[in-house]
Amino acid sequence: MNTKSETRDALSRFITLTNNQFNTTMKVIHYDNENEFVCATLYDGLGIVHQTSYVETPQQNSIVERKHHHILNVTRSLLFQSNLPVVF
Repeated sequence: MNTKSETRDALSRFITLTNNQFNTTMKVIHYDNENEFVCATLYDGLGIVHQTSYVETPQQNSIVERKHHHILNVTRSLLFQSNLPVVF
């Protein structure tokens, strides 16, 4: 995508792709109040529930934050065990 205005078309293609490739239907779309994801007619027509979250609130992403923290810890330990310089 070159511009944000192409998001709705890309989202529609993605929903169709997941329906065809994985033989499943999308049930919920969760986004952070960005205007390019607001396409209520598309969601309602396909029976998809759309949920929004508050912008820049990591408290709502606790699982993602924990996984991210774990990945950073593993990376630091691997770098430490490989005896690479601190720059890395």
